[in-house]
Amino acid sequence: MSSFLEGERVRLRPLEPADSEYYKWFNDPEVCAGNSHCVYPMTQDDVHEYVNRKDNLPLAIVLPGVDMNLHIGNIALHDIHPINRSADMALIIWYKIAWGMGYGTEACNLIINHAWNALNLHRITCGTFSTNVGMMRLAEKLGFVQEGVRKQAAWKNGEWVDVVEYGLLNI
Repeated sequence: MSSFLEGERVRLRPLEPADSEYYKWFNDPEVCAGNSHCVYPMTQDDVHEYVNRKDNLPLAIVLPGVDMNLHIGNIALHDIHPINRSADMALIIWYKIAWGMGYGTEACNLIINHAWNALNLHRITCGTFSTNVGMMRLAEKLGFVQEGVRKQAAWKNGEWVDVVEYGLLNI
């Protein structure tokens, strides 16, 4: 399938039926250490339901060159609100050897630019566990501002964790 958005090192494309196996990564405790997944098992039906919601824009992050079909993760704008011109951004890289290589940063920049220029959004939010230092650094690198901390808002691996909330305005 052709790209929807292209960067220098990654391309973002719509999810395809062949991608439906990616739900398995949402059941990997290491991949999901910094998010709310791995509480209930994720199924293919769950993925189809999420992908088909009208207020979501989920995209596959693909590395061109080495293997044109190397689907390393997903990025999404979800809960897109046309009146408030806002959305929440979510990112997951499950291909572990791609961690820390800047692919997530590039994918985020592509989807943020799309949010501003094509969707005419004014505000993007994202949240992460306080234990997810990598995502907090990424949010700040992208220009997100920490707006608050929801104390002990999530139960993960037998303990309460804070959820750090970020916002980015198109100004």
